[in-house]
Amino acid sequence: MARQVQFLAKLRVTGWETKTSKLRLRQEKVIIDQRTRHYQTILSKGITSIEYERFREKGIDVKIATDLIVGAVDNQYDTAILVSSDTDLIPAIDWIRRRYSKKVEYIGFSIIDETGTTKDTKPSQALIGRTDIQRVLVRSDVEKFVQKPLI
Repeated sequence: MARQVQFLAKLRVTGWETKTSKLRLRQEKVIIDQRTRHYQTILSKGITSIEYERFREKGIDVKIATDLIVGAVDNQYDTAILVSSDTDLIPAIDWIRRRYSKKVEYIGFSIIDETGTTKDTKPSQALIGRTDIQRVLVRSDVEKFVQKPLI
């Protein structure tokens, strides 16, 4: 989270408008069943579920969708630049493109996790297919904005 805050601060200094939402502590539960790797071994030990807490950003997709629509209606842009891989935004994207003939540029990320913990970042193929312009940023594109290595 600290690296993300640092990254967003550097973007703001260079003139980008960034929007975030408050992080909320959420209780999450994973049910152990056939979708879980090694589920039979886990179940044999009497574990049927795993509960944990995690911080989640809530409501940012609604804020972005609102900005896309209001900006289109108020003719605030010709091309919206979307730096999000949230496919929940597709209905808003489709609406502004169809109703107001606005263009949408999708910026996604493709960053390989070199630690081997499978935290690779991949662009959204669904958003690539629903936008007018697509850019995929790799590690070297992003590293100049952060002091510590990504992932």
